[in-house]
Amino acid sequence: MPFATEPPHVHGRAERTAVILCNLGTPDEPTPAALRRYLGEFLADPRVVEIPRLLWWPILHGVILRVRPAKSAAKYQSIWMREGSPLKVWTERQAKRLLGHLGERGHSLLVRYAMRYGNPSIASVLDEVKAQGATRVLVLPAYPQYSGTTTASVIDAVNAWSAKQRAVPELRFVNRYHDDPGYIAALARSVREHWQANGQGDKLVMSFHGVPERTLHLGDPYHCECHKTARLLAQALGLTPDRFVLTFQSRFGKAKWLEPYTEPTLVKLAGQGVKSVDLICPGFIGDCIETLEEIDMEARAAFLKAGGERFAYVPCLNDREEWIRALGDIALRNLQGWPTASADEAGRADSRERALAMGAKD
Repeated sequence: MPFATEPPHVHGRAERTAVILCNLGTPDEPTPAALRRYLGEFLADPRVVEIPRLLWWPILHGVILRVRPAKSAAKYQSIWMREGSPLKVWTERQAKRLLGHLGERGHSLLVRYAMRYGNPSIASVLDEVKAQGATRVLVLPAYPQYSGTTTASVIDAVNAWSAKQRAVPELRFVNRYHDDPGYIAALARSVREHWQANGQGDKLVMSFHGVPERTLHLGDPYHCECHKTARLLAQALGLTPDRFVLTFQSRFGKAKWLEPYTEPTLVKLAGQGVKSVDLICPGFIGDCIETLEEIDMEARAAFLKAGGERFAYVPCLNDREEWIRALGDIALRNLQGWPTASADEAGRADSRERALAMGAKD
């Protein structure tokens, strides 16, 4: 197998350490054509759909990619930001803020963001940091809870890139931070501030992205890690078990997924006389189609239609200051033993990047 051409060697250039924040991905535009490309890549991943290719391919290319792109494009259009897709906007801002934060703490690092599906791809970002002298790379998925459908898929993409390299950088992966104290504290503060500004609902619903139930029985730890995050967040907020509910959203297909399901649970709560709910999505560190459209539009409408009177969505952590600090702590904890302190040459190389990142705060 031919290997990729190595970037030109620069004698005397300081070796760099890179951090790549990897998120799921997003279409380039809210159009059916862009959604077809994006969904074609996403749903072709065997980590996402564990159906034999012989059975899945006719369904994917004969049905789903003919029907779903137009419907999904309309949903993306309803939440698209001036700067682009919310998921991409928030992930980019987080990477810039993280770069500035780590620089303030005396660390000279390359910090980039990448998408598992779509652009910028993981392979292209790895090429970029390698060309800039990175010999050590920390891969930091934007998934607090580990799942084979998400975290492992990022690892697959990095390994596929590595298989084509002659000189492979040292690699480290962050698999999970579902119980990280800084992450939990940032979630708790966001909820408290929401309550202070809007009042507190009768129930706090914590909605996590769903996965097929069979993955739990096959050994995927995702379900357990979601429950631990919910328990720790409830403890941080001083909530008794009757004041919060854990649910799972984003079902796809006819198979049984992790329960209870978010929208049916909201309808049930309204039927039981619960008049107001606050809903947070702890498994998403940045707002996206699943939080802004599926939850703040569709789930809201279902709850109100069923008799609920007040539905309040608590935004994701996005680029909140306490979350960027926690993300920096997670990165530095996993960078231990690697040189990250500012070297003169490395400092000059990324001084402009840090200045730009600091500007992202404004």
